[in-house]
Amino acid sequence: MARVLVVDDEPGIRTAVARGLTAEGMEVVAVGDGLSGLEAALTGSFDAVVLDIILPRLSGYRVLEQLRAAGVDTPVLLLSAKDGEFDQADGLDLGADGYLVKPFAFVVLVAQLRAMLRRRDAALGRSGQRVRLGPLVVDPVARSVSWHGDVVELSPREFALLHALASRPDTAVAKDELLRLVWGDEQAASRNVVEVYVGYVRRKLDGVGAGHVLKTVRGYGYIVESP
Repeated sequence: MARVLVVDDEPGIRTAVARGLTAEGMEVVAVGDGLSGLEAALTGSFDAVVLDIILPRLSGYRVLEQLRAAGVDTPVLLLSAKDGEFDQADGLDLGADGYLVKPFAFVVLVAQLRAMLRRRDAALGRSGQRVRLGPLVVDPVARSVSWHGDVVELSPREFALLHALASRPDTAVAKDELLRLVWGDEQAASRNVVEVYVGYVRRKLDGVGAGHVLKTVRGYGYIVESP
């Protein structure tokens, strides 16, 4: 189930989009201003963001700009009443993955969202093979992780990190390589961000007794060891 953040200050549009996406089988969180949208999106826990440009407290352009500056590469579909070519170019140049002009047909919004999610799936390796390391199972198709059958709940970024390591069992992976695999660019985030996310994943694995499989290779990177 894709998790989508909808940010729009028009209650009618916000409610209609949220209801429609829920009916399409997506989990939806909806907020009505730019600052609330930024705070939610910065968690990295969404698969996609539907973001209006004209918003109170913080514009959609600034929300997008700050997300990309923070290394959050969640796919973003911009909504705007402006249909000029330069407006669309500005949004795409800031890092948007799609641009939809209001008023729009809901089926077009869904089609654009699904296309964005497919591209993200490919980037995160969801189309790859299931990784099974003893009791640890990492399934890129279902984007699920389990240990002895106990489900480990991970955000999309946390999953991508664990999948990148588990796909190379017993092999140390450098932090710079993880930045490329998970964030898409060594310059998109810092090595400290990798350390933070490894901490998140390790704590969640600890919750099911699997924290010991993810080890630090001091001065280099990380490794997932076969149990």
